[in-house]
Amino acid sequence: MDTSVETTKSDSRRLQRSIGFYGLMFVSLGSIIGSGWLLGALKAAKVAGPASVLSWVLTAVIMATLALVHAELGAAYPVAGGTARFPRIAFGALAGFAGGWVAWLQAVALAPVEVEASLEYLDNISWVKDNLNLLHADDTLTVSGFGWATLLMAVFTFINLVGVKLLSESNSATVIWKTAVPVLTIGVLLSLRFHPGNFSAGGGFAPSGAHGVFAALPVGVVFALQGFEQAVQVGGEARDPQRDLSRAILVAMIIGTIVYLGLEIAFIGALDPSSIAHDWSNPIEKGAFGPYATLATLAGAAWLSYILYADAFVSPAGTGLLYLGTSARLAYALGRDKQMPKGLGKLSLRGVPVWSIVLSFVVGEISFLPFPSWQSLVSVITSATAIMYAFAPVSLIALRRRDPDRPRPYRTPAPQVLAPAGFVAANLIIYWSGFDITWKIVVTMVLGLIVLFVTRATESKSDRPKLSPRNALWIVPWLAGNVLIGYLGRYGESGNINLLPEWVDLGVVVVFNLVIFYWAVTQAMRTEEVHEAIEAERTELEVSEAVLEP
Repeated sequence: MDTSVETTKSDSRRLQRSIGFYGLMFVSLGSIIGSGWLLGALKAAKVAGPASVLSWVLTAVIMATLALVHAELGAAYPVAGGTARFPRIAFGALAGFAGGWVAWLQAVALAPVEVEASLEYLDNISWVKDNLNLLHADDTLTVSGFGWATLLMAVFTFINLVGVKLLSESNSATVIWKTAVPVLTIGVLLSLRFHPGNFSAGGGFAPSGAHGVFAALPVGVVFALQGFEQAVQVGGEARDPQRDLSRAILVAMIIGTIVYLGLEIAFIGALDPSSIAHDWSNPIEKGAFGPYATLATLAGAAWLSYILYADAFVSPAGTGLLYLGTSARLAYALGRDKQMPKGLGKLSLRGVPVWSIVLSFVVGEISFLPFPSWQSLVSVITSATAIMYAFAPVSLIALRRRDPDRPRPYRTPAPQVLAPAGFVAANLIIYWSGFDITWKIVVTMVLGLIVLFVTRATESKSDRPKLSPRNALWIVPWLAGNVLIGYLGRYGESGNINLLPEWVDLGVVVVFNLVIFYWAVTQAMRTEEVHEAIEAERTELEVSEAVLEP
């Protein structure tokens, strides 16, 4: 068979560039403001008390640093599934697969989890509980619940199959609602029920000290603010990525940060002072629809509770819709680069990665099965986001050195400072997640390698991408070192031995990862190899480059 003809046919099908600035911004904002806002403030306050406000500020600084890095990469290399392809362009196929695999895992897991969250909230309504019987006593899905979950996943799949334009438009309408409800909640609680004394109650402003501020990050704060990179994942379908991607990411981050800070302040101020007089172990019962419904009722705004009941379904469902789409773009990127079955990298006549979308649907259906340990598995997978983020700062500096002449419509300010700072920050999140989480993430990455090599075994030698293991060698000591530091450190529910003193542990994380960062940058592929990798993405990039021409 004439492979040149096959390549021509494949390249003639392109992702449809139809998403504008607002669509991109809403994709990121819709991931940042998801179902996590309903419980994020409560979880953070239980760990850090009033100092949880600092946890949000610290997370915002960390995420803003990483967002600035992603903004430059996304605008300069606007390809679908960008978080998988930036390290691939800089360090080769093996590094690209490592970053893409963890990104795909967390994205493909979140869609069914959000669907289940929607059904769990619905099951708190008496009529639904009595007539639909969605959940067993252990919160696993009944046959009826499985049917409704499948229906939701099928709707998400249909929207994605129709095309990215419908996905963007459907998401935009949902995000306006998802943003308006927490903003309304902040306004109501600040105006009707605010106790300034709560910020010094229960042991003072920081009852658990700095440890509490840091420990609050992995229990929900980082999870809530992550998602800005979703605009990058659909970058291959942006109408004008050079102009819009960076702005969309940064605007979404600013809005999300303001909303979450306002929610934490309003939440703490609205609590009953007697419930936090001694400690913050149980500031309020979370209630069937989250603590804000209870606080709204206590504030004399019971009408707001009904809006929150509706949002308890809409927010998780809207986030599930997004993550099914972005997980499909990541699978498409890995398939197109022949690191997962190449059928995942094929497009329909409409420019849609059909098989990648179908894979996300199938994984979602498997996830609905009554695995008793599923929720603990999800907590591991979603924490893998920090590893995905860590690949971007290294890739940024490597590509600036190896591909210096590429047009960069947006340039990260002070990259020599922000890039290593972003890498260190991502690794601090990994450390704060705890040893019991970190080692499991590394195990899932090893399992991913099995997928990679099975895929390669089914391909002809001419179709197998060059792995470039030498350029990815830094990944092994990086991950192994962080697992060891986690074992010796002070965070986690089990396994760690608390050998490193407080603050010394953070210094060890910083120094170790700075060494890894500067070493990793030197391990990037040669300039000509980087240009070859960029040429392999020409189908998507050449459309973007045309925008820059006068």
